[in-house]
Amino acid sequence: MELLAKLKKGYGIPVLAAAFLLSGCGSENPASSEEPQQNKTASVEQTAMKTYEPPSMEKVPEGPLGESIKLGYKLMNETNTALPNNVGNNLACSSCHGAAGTDATSPLTGVTAVYPTFNPRAGKVLTIEDRINGCFKRSMNGHPLEAASDEMRAMVAYLNYISTNVPIGIKERPWIIKNSLQTVPTPDLANGEKLYQQSCSACHGADGSGTGPTSGPALWGEKSFNIGAGMGRISTTAGYIKRNMPLGEMGGVKQGSLTDQQAADLAGFILSKDRPDFAEKANDWPLGNAPADVPYELKSKNQ
Repeated sequence: MELLAKLKKGYGIPVLAAAFLLSGCGSENPASSEEPQQNKTASVEQTAMKTYEPPSMEKVPEGPLGESIKLGYKLMNETNTALPNNVGNNLACSSCHGAAGTDATSPLTGVTAVYPTFNPRAGKVLTIEDRINGCFKRSMNGHPLEAASDEMRAMVAYLNYISTNVPIGIKERPWIIKNSLQTVPTPDLANGEKLYQQSCSACHGADGSGTGPTSGPALWGEKSFNIGAGMGRISTTAGYIKRNMPLGEMGGVKQGSLTDQQAADLAGFILSKDRPDFAEKANDWPLGNAPADVPYELKSKNQ
């Protein structure tokens, strides 16, 4: 496997930082004196917006909009069973974006305020619908939703709801902490396996097949995310593990207590296992500048 070979050789440390899942990309150009009023307003508001608390599901409005928001919430938590024709594994959106994107693991709060945005992996500007479907194809190892379907509208309605009062065009969301290690130590796969069996297997299974989408998602094998998912990059996986795992003390390990090396060992072990392929992977980062830890060959690197 390409990934296993890279893991054994190392990734050419330091590894570039990952933009995790639905995180938006800010502009690299300084604002001009003719910056649109909308962007000026967003800049002022984001300065004051250091934290953000999304509205409760108990406050969802009555009527058709409320019903759509509630359906979106259900789809976030029960993705694999509610959308079996679109999901090819045993994961749900909440497998990575805990509490339907509202907890600290990988928050989606405010995400609709940063879309449309340029996505380097796609090499073009994406809408929020495009980004959702990217997750269906990669993290869910499945098929995209119809853009005008009730299900897509419901997911967008829910994401809009948990982004209430976040100014459109906001450049940064200070309450978002990205799951990424900027410098990933060379992983020790043997130690990663030892740590996995000690502190991860009770929830994720000794064979990585998981115990359930939210209780312990599948981490490898045919029921897990495919190689093209954001979690397929070691900088993202190691960062997610270091920040969030385990959710409760397991095998003497507490949440947030793992070192960078231990997180890298675990990530390397998990990613060294077989998982579904992604047929379109070679087309990623068509404009070049791919991160160093992309675990597959790209056409752009050969041009």
